[in-house]
Amino acid sequence: MSSEKTAGTVDVASAEAVRRWREAAGREELVLLDGFHALKHAVRFGADVTVAVAEDRRALLELAGELAPDVRDALDGLVREAPLRELVARVHPTGVAALAVRPDREALLAALGRTPRSAPVVVLDNPRNLGNVGAVVRLAAGFGATGVVTRGDLDPWHPHVVRAGAGLHYATAVARLELEELPPGPLYALDPEGEDIRALTLPDDALLAFGSERHGISPELRARADHLVSLPMRPQVSSYNLATSVAMTLFHWGGPKA
Repeated sequence: MSSEKTAGTVDVASAEAVRRWREAAGREELVLLDGFHALKHAVRFGADVTVAVAEDRRALLELAGELAPDVRDALDGLVREAPLRELVARVHPTGVAALAVRPDREALLAALGRTPRSAPVVVLDNPRNLGNVGAVVRLAAGFGATGVVTRGDLDPWHPHVVRAGAGLHYATAVARLELEELPPGPLYALDPEGEDIRALTLPDDALLAFGSERHGISPELRARADHLVSLPMRPQVSSYNLATSVAMTLFHWGGPKA
């Protein structure tokens, strides 16, 4: 009798989770958190998670206890067991996904524009590769950068970017802005013709701008730059990967303060 009641309770909870997911999935202000690490980081950094579903809830909580015990209790209260394969196009190997509220644009602008600033803002000028942008967000979060700004038509909150960023969008400020909306601060644009970065000290309030691997920074951003900066590179090597360039530059800046 007890087992039947438990099974019935699980079925009701599962049906409710599926219903809530399907109702929420079309809302523009929600973003998909695909996989355990994306959900873990989003919860850790205060995301408003609307609904979370796992193929095997018990296994997920065991994984949380092993890899992220600080959020295990929060996930226990959030995650419901349901057939995830019916809700997403591809089930992540960790068997969990969630929908969370995308931060308000005005709040992001306020965070990016707040002064004095103790860490740079990374500016990606017309990036094209979703995975690269996600990797940059992950780097920015790890280094404690104030945020990541993109220019152009790529949405930095695209699900593939959030997946590549492991949910760390919620650990920094990520927004798409026009040139005139950039936060205050001296603009250091990475360019092969710039001054060798090893001769420079990058200030905490810098805007660090990176162009696409194929085209570099745009003429309008180049004209707006206060400094052109180059990374050391062996002759005949065309370019670095975008995320690699950002990592090198942030490392030169100095990283999170102890």
